[in-house]
Amino acid sequence: MKTKKLLLITLTLLSFTFVANAQRGVRIGYIDMEYILENVPEYKEASIQLNGKAQRWKKDIEKKNDQIELMKINLSTERVLLTTELIEEREEDITILEDEMLKYQQDRFGPTGDLFIQRRQLVQPIQDQVFNIVQEIAENKKYDFIFDKSADIVMLFSADRHDISDIVLRSINRTAKRKEATSKREKKEIERTEDLSLEEDAAVTEREKAVEDKKNEREAAMDKRKRVRDSIRAVKKAEYEARRQKLLDERQRKKDSIAEARANNNSNNNPTENEEEDENNGEGSNNNGTKED
Repeated sequence: MKTKKLLLITLTLLSFTFVANAQRGVRIGYIDMEYILENVPEYKEASIQLNGKAQRWKKDIEKKNDQIELMKINLSTERVLLTTELIEEREEDITILEDEMLKYQQDRFGPTGDLFIQRRQLVQPIQDQVFNIVQEIAENKKYDFIFDKSADIVMLFSADRHDISDIVLRSINRTAKRKEATSKREKKEIERTEDLSLEEDAAVTEREKAVEDKKNEREAAMDKRKRVRDSIRAVKKAEYEARRQKLLDERQRKKDSIAEARANNNSNNNPTENEEEDENNGEGSNNNGTKED
């Protein structure tokens, strides 16, 4: 009899629990891992460095490929002049270089290559941090399911109000700030923001986003004014240079005209002086003739 009563009480409690959950509804959220990674400064900086490495590796592969193509062209051109042994030797050299290039390509960009391994090493710590934060949010905010939008799960529609990516991102930033915090005031401010509810956290996120948007708008407006100001200065400078060059050209023309006038005056005065010298020379010869007589 007691067993039946206990079973009845248990079933009743389970029924109430089920009804309560049904009335509350299932709470679902999602994150966008790609969005989170793109907004983590450490990941962005390391990703830029890794992409730089990948570009250098691609250039190395292109150089090796160009070298192989050049060897093939030279062999095709000189084939008629070479012996069979030399042709086979060159073909073997080309094959060796091709194998080396393919191995280098696999070592850098293959499924177990350096790029894949280093990218995984770069992403793994952030993914672990996101996983732990999602677990905390799910427990504190009573979420039933939290999905990753950027994963293989097909989400045909997702309302923005269910996106908790910004909350996760804020938590990551708080962790970084907590490590950098030195004063008690800074630590208390971080703890205060951590105690916010989901709605308050979302409101804070919206306010911070609005502030950031206004800041970006101000910077864009200042940059636009600077460009306009620089263009006006450039135009004024060009006009000043044009006027200055015009004045210099006019001054030079005046100098040239004065020099030319002086040269003409000198050429006009020279014949008279020559005639006077000729007359003096004539008189001198006549006087010499008279003295001889």
